[in-house]
Amino acid sequence: MKKALLIATVLMGIQTINAQDWTTPIIDGYGKIKEFEDVAIKADPTKEYNLVFDLKDDRELDGINVGYFKIARMINMLGAGGVSADNVNIIAAVHGGATFTALNDAKYQEKFEKENPDAAVIKLLKDYGVKFYVCAQATAARGIGAEDLNPNTELGLSAMMVLANYQMDGYTFMP
Repeated sequence: MKKALLIATVLMGIQTINAQDWTTPIIDGYGKIKEFEDVAIKADPTKEYNLVFDLKDDRELDGINVGYFKIARMINMLGAGGVSADNVNIIAAVHGGATFTALNDAKYQEKFEKENPDAAVIKLLKDYGVKFYVCAQATAARGIGAEDLNPNTELGLSAMMVLANYQMDGYTFMP
């Protein structure tokens, strides 16, 4: 009995120590990362990161849409690696299953009878400098008007157009 209790206590202690290693240094509360010193590839503070994310999934991770989680995680990794926010340019094309995540608070509440779980992270990411373009084709197909969108987003003709234009401008595609 004592041996089992000791093993359980040690395992709980290890879990607590590991849980403390996860941080959100730039986008507070979102996109948790674990920092490592001895890895082959790290963020490079001398580079400019021009990234275009494709947010098309309705899956969630840690209570928010997986696409916003990935953007927050990337920003946290870059910031922890010493990359200045001035050297990070992120565009997000929101469409498909992710379209409803871009609804404003009132419209989201009306449709889903709960608060939009993505509104806070969208605001934090926008404040950091992320530009969100919601696919007008996707909104039209879902009966969403421009007035229904989160004020931290803008309409783009289509996600395909956003992705194509930014990739032609040298942005790296992030699926």
